Amino acid sequence: MIADSYIVPECVIGPGSFGGLMALYESNFIKLDMLVGRFGECGEPGDCRLSAAPRDRDLYLTVMEATRYTRTFRMTYLFDEPDADSRAVVSASGVIADPELLIRVYLDARMAEVAGWAEHHRHGALRGLANRFRRELDRRWSNNMMLSKWLDFLLDARHSFGRGVPVADPLAAPHAGMVDAWRVTV
Repeated sequence: MIADSYIVPECVIGPGSFGGLMALYESNFIKLDMLVGRFGECGEPGDCRLSAAPRDRDLYLTVMEATRYTRTFRMTYLFDEPDADSRAVVSASGVIADPELLIRVYLDARMAEVAGWAEHHRHGALRGLANRFRRELDRRWSNNMMLSKWLDFLLDARHSFGRGVPVADPLAAPHAGMVDAWRVTV
């Protein structure tokens, strides 16, 4: 059982509310902590880890930024070819990263949020979520609910970066100067 069920809200929260969003950030931190392990030992920017689970694709976690109180990660699967209906961008190395989330972790507040989401997705459902909401609060809710559900799936599939293998970042070169390829929601 995931420990986020033990979060006791200090205010009335509901879907779409700011208080509810903060509780979702806490939940995402707890789940990500279970997946990653000790955030302080995640490495330096550019370090990449691979998690191989028996019932899922290989998952990549790259440290994008590390400060005293925050960590920013890119978490993604890699695909060799796009789906027939995909508009995803193929990297110079020929792989497609999807869902390619940029996740910011606030160590002091014990919260994690989706800080960016790639513009293009292999799957129609993700494309729909990415463009569904116009209000900032609604967009953050949607993005972070997607992260929460994905983290649940990854934990159920027994992914873990605590025992993950350090690897070369397969997306390092194409993303070196492509910050504007992200839809940054911060």
